Amino acid sequence: MFTPRRAENAILAAPLVVFLLLLLGFPTVLDIIYALSDVRFETLRAPGFVGLDNFRAVLADEEFWQASWFSLRFAVLTSLAECLLGLAMAIYFSPILRRFPWLLAVLIMPMIIAPAMMGLMYRLVLHEFIGPLPNYLYELFGISYGFLTAKNVFMTIFVIETLQWTPFALLLFHMAYQSIPDDIREAASVDGTRGWRLLTRIELPLMVPTLLVALFVRFIDGFRVFDNIWTLTGTGPGGSTTSLSIYIYVAFFRSGEIGQAIAASLLLFAAFFILLFLVARRNATGRAG
Repeated sequence: MFTPRRAENAILAAPLVVFLLLLLGFPTVLDIIYALSDVRFETLRAPGFVGLDNFRAVLADEEFWQASWFSLRFAVLTSLAECLLGLAMAIYFSPILRRFPWLLAVLIMPMIIAPAMMGLMYRLVLHEFIGPLPNYLYELFGISYGFLTAKNVFMTIFVIETLQWTPFALLLFHMAYQSIPDDIREAASVDGTRGWRLLTRIELPLMVPTLLVALFVRFIDGFRVFDNIWTLTGTGPGGSTTSLSIYIYVAFFRSGEIGQAIAASLLLFAAFFILLFLVARRNATGRAG
């Protein structure tokens, strides 16, 4: 039944709906059209309809699956490492941060740096010919280590990503840890619950929602990684650091395969949409239960 209250809500929500349709709706429709067309920069204004050929070409491309595997592996490992390190640091530094809150600003400084700048910085530091770190390793210890070779480049970008974004997890977990009421800790202490038992039985269960949010956010950010890897290694030796975002960028701007690039981006969008839908449905089911 259409009541005055619903009419008022519809009127108030209309500007936001129109804005979202203009901002997201038109580009999405245009992307779908291009994904179903044979389109290059030369034929951008007159694309030819080819149906699902672009999607078939992308799914049959071995480089697409290599990029997908790289993105998935990179996202899982970095999100787990960042959350575990962030949680450990939040708990370990909790007494210090209570006394000196300004230290938190120092600890989160790495995530303030733009990822592209981080990639450029480490590109200079780790360069095998002019980089200071390889030079010092060789001069002081006689170790010749190629940080950006095909064998070691994944570990290198994994460490760089973890170092930059662990402070994000630290910030979330610190706030969650500090928000646990002291009354709960005091009651547990009276009952004889201290130390490791207090952490695992009381504090960590109360932090589970924050843990899941941080893990999910960092997984998404790691899966769509682009700028820091692109400025550090590009596609990497033998394509070893080609994420899905880099794959789409190269297909679009370097190869000129606009239709296939957009088809790959729509596949990525569909995968994330399904993931978000499943997470939201699970949360709704958990609340209902």
